[in-house]
Formats: sequence, structure tokens, C-alpha cells
Amino acid sequence: MPTQDHSPDTMTAVSRLDRYFKITERGSNYSREIRGGFATFFAMSYIIVLNPLILIGADSTGATLGAPRVAAATALVAGILTIIMGAWARHPFALATGLGVNAFIAVTVATNPGLTWPDVMGLVVLSGATMFILVLTGFRTAVFNAVPESLKIAIVVGIGMFIALIGLVNAGFVRRIPDAAGTTVPVGLGFGGNLTGWPILVFVFGLLLTIALVVRKVKGAILIGIIASAVLANILEAVFKIGPSWDGKTANPQGWSLVVPSMPMWSTPDLSLLGQVNVFGAFAKLGTTAALLLAFVILLSIFFDAMGTIVGLAGEAGSIDKDGNIPDVDKVLLIDAFGAIAGGGASTSSAQVYVESGAGIGEGARTGLASIVTGVLLLAAMFLTPLIHLVPFEAVAPALVIVGFMMITQVSKIDWQDWGVALPAFLTFVLMPFTYSIANGIGAGFIAFVFIRTIQGRAREIHPLMWVVASAFALFFSIGVIEQALGL
Repeated sequence: MPTQDHSPDTMTAVSRLDRYFKITERGSNYSREIRGGFATFFAMSYIIVLNPLILIGADSTGATLGAPRVAAATALVAGILTIIMGAWARHPFALATGLGVNAFIAVTVATNPGLTWPDVMGLVVLSGATMFILVLTGFRTAVFNAVPESLKIAIVVGIGMFIALIGLVNAGFVRRIPDAAGTTVPVGLGFGGNLTGWPILVFVFGLLLTIALVVRKVKGAILIGIIASAVLANILEAVFKIGPSWDGKTANPQGWSLVVPSMPMWSTPDLSLLGQVNVFGAFAKLGTTAALLLAFVILLSIFFDAMGTIVGLAGEAGSIDKDGNIPDVDKVLLIDAFGAIAGGGASTSSAQVYVESGAGIGEGARTGLASIVTGVLLLAAMFLTPLIHLVPFEAVAPALVIVGFMMITQVSKIDWQDWGVALPAFLTFVLMPFTYSIANGIGAGFIAFVFIRTIQGRAREIHPLMWVVASAFALFFSIGVIEQALGL
């Protein structure tokens, strides 16, 4: 029987690893970090399937990016950036293509006449390069530190509500209700007010199991819940042949929301999209004013989406110090800024810190070791097409709901007696899930804070950078009016 190696060299190496990642110092251990890495991967891996579906459209020449190429590049960029985050910044934050930005690019930017996909991705690279400069000059970090404490807490709460809603929607437990006019009206329970279909059963099973394990303080509760739900999902699909909720032609409300449980197959990733970018192409085809407006919207979105996510995740991980600062935040912000450059350069849209990292943090991850585990799994997903087909949304959604609950508990720390911060905090965490955008919630909260403090006669308490940021958000929310006025 082999014996465990307790040699001095081995013990020294383990000790160095512990000291480098500050595993013991942050109240964690190796098993928690590994479990957390797996939990984050399972929670976020859907982006490898979803991103190609969002960027599926053709450009003005009729050219498409191609789903297999986008999937491979998405996994590659996410894997490399997440490993860098873990090894250099040493935080349990994973990175991947941001959903808000890629939807904006696909629906708004890419539909501009004359633009090709390389031109579109050039705007993303330009926005990322600008943000990189803002980090190097200290501006982004200064904004980060200028936010009042109650608003930082509100961002944590808002992301908790947002991530819980993502889980409920991904599981089909909550759905939009179309009215007779075909407009979007409030969401409702299940399909037609009823919970039907085997995928819903998987979600409910996973939620109840995860709740039971968390309440009983079982180690690995979130990961156990994901794995058990995935096993049940694969069994049900094998027996009942449930299929997808949409196969491209027919809607099946009782089907799996996106990922149909199945065994993965090996394939060679197609990485031919790397470097297919024209940084200044949009300026030549749209003109300077129109191109700058589009780049500004992309920049503002990735700037504050990431800031809000980092604050929320750091708060949940307990890595914010007594002064409200995050250790090595400059490194985190630099990697996040580089994510926009790398994502645009690979034609996958901007990559940023992912809110689903909260699943790993909820599992106990506190250091960059968890991110390295997640990054390695993302790189492996390039070759398994896709590995994530073993785990449908419905199996991961319970983890997001539980993590959302954990983050929302921070709401008690907001000073509700001071309406100057209470009302902005309320707008911040309410608008994040209601508009499906972290940046929208932050923008509304910042503007409200500056406005209310001013009418309270307490303008002296407003940090100068808050005036700058609030003004930028006012411009951000007015983009539609500006474009209409300029005839763009």
C-alpha cells in the first residue's frame, strides 16, 4: 500500500503554495478551493454554448463567425484569463464573455450597415485598451474607492438578486409572459402559470437538496447539489428523450432550456477567429462621432459591470478589508481590462469577471487556486464538444439561487435611516435584476446618490469622481436620444 509523502521537500512545496495563495490565511483549504473551482466551472460553462447563439448573425457582407469557432475561442479566452486571474491576482474570480456586452454588440453594433465582424470586434478591443489605460493611470481604482460603502453593499445585494433571477429564469421556473400585442410584460410562474416538465423537476429537486445540505452545513453542499441534479437530468433525458425547449423550428416549453444532457465527444477546436479584428474599421465606415458613441457605450458597460461584480464577489468572499478595499484590486482590474482586448481579438466579445464565480465562493473558495482549477476545466472544454452538455442549466440554477440568497443577506448593513444612501441603494439593487443589467443598476444608484445629496445640501460629501461617473451615466442613459438627434 502506498504511503503519503511527508518528505521535507513535499511539505515545503505545500507550505509555499499555501503562503502564495494565502489559503490558510483566508480561512480555506485545498479541498474547498478545488470544489469551488469545479462549482464555478459548472455554473458558468453554459457561456460556451450560449455565446455562439448570441453572435450567430451575419454582418453586412453576409459573413458569420461560425458557432464552432466562437465556442472554441470563448473557452480558450475564458480559460487563459481565469488562470491568469488565479495565478497573478490570486482571487477566486473567473472570467468569460459578458452577456450584456455580447447582446449589445450582436443586436445594436453589428446591425449597423457597412460594418463587418472584424470592425465590430475592433470597437471592443479599442474599449478594452482604453479601460486598460484607465487602470494604469489609477483612474479606475480611484472610482472603485470613491463609491460610498452603502452603495458597495447595495451592489452586492443587487448582484445577489440578479444571480438568483438568472437561476430561476435559466431553469424555466420563471418566464416572461407575452400578451396579445406581443410585448414583454411581467414574468410569471413556469409555463402558463404551471410548473410542468421534467427539467423543472430537476431544478426543484436540486434546490431542495442544496437547501437541505446548506442548512445542515454539509461540506461541498453546492457542488453535491449540482452533481446530483446533473445525474438525475441525464437519467431523465435517457429515459424520456425530452429534448430542447427550442430546436430551431419548434418550441417545446417542457424541454431543457438550452443544454440537453448528453455525453460529450472529442473534437479538435477551430481557433481560426483569433486575430480577425480591424480596430479602426468602424471609424472609416460609420464616421468618428458614431463610432465613438458605440465605443463609449461598450466601455461604460464593461467598466461598471465588472466593477459591480468584483465588489459583490469580494464582499461575499470576505476579502474586503475594514477600509473597504480589495487586496490586489489593480491586478484584478488590469486582467479584466485585458479581457476586453482578448475577447475582441478572438471575436468572442468582451470577457469580464463572471458573476457565476459566486457559486465557487459559496462552496468555500477564497483564493486564486480555485480560479486555476476553473481555468483548466474551461481549456479542457475546448476539446470536449461540449463537456458542459453533461450539466444542463436546470442542474446549475439551484446553486445560483442559493448563492443569491447568501449575497442578499448583506442588505442589513445598509444605513436605512439615511435616505441619501438608502434610496440610491434601493434603486441599485432593484434595477439590476429588473433590467437584467448590473451597469444599469449602478448607474441609477450613482445618479440618485449625487442628486439626493445635492438637494439635501450635503454636496460636500460627494467625492469629485462620483460627479464624473454620475455625469457619464447620465450620458450613457441618454445615448438613444443623442443618436436620434444626430440622425445616427
